[in-house]
Amino acid sequence: MGKDEKAQSGGGHGAMSRWFQHRMNARVNRKVRKGRGGFMGMDVLILHTVGRRSGEPRETPVAWFADGEDAWLIVASGGKDRHPDWHLNLMGRPGRASIELSDRPAFPVTPHVLDGAERAEAWQRIVAAQPRYAKYQRKTDREYPVVRLTSR
Repeated sequence: MGKDEKAQSGGGHGAMSRWFQHRMNARVNRKVRKGRGGFMGMDVLILHTVGRRSGEPRETPVAWFADGEDAWLIVASGGKDRHPDWHLNLMGRPGRASIELSDRPAFPVTPHVLDGAERAEAWQRIVAAQPRYAKYQRKTDREYPVVRLTSR
């Protein structure tokens, strides 16, 4: 039985969660590609990565924040105890990253994890625009990575 079949047959909470997440991601990706690049009041891009172990292409909708011309900030907030898979894939194979915006087809980007004062300044802008991120951050002991994507 494949993952999707197992999830649909009730084959465990984790399988059902993964199945649901894949369905939601696909739905948001379709919206972005139709020119409606928003979700829950946030701008969304499609992050293209390659699985760090599988080598398979991945597409994940991620909220973004403008950071000057041809630069976008994203926050690796998903997951309480560990970084989300998309972040691990992005940093595991950074040369294979690209993004899609609602008004632009996919193009390559270079990811850079911010730290120190640079991260603090970006974080303040992010939580000013979307206070929910501060609430999410308070619920975990890990510091959410803030990643700047720049067009290459």
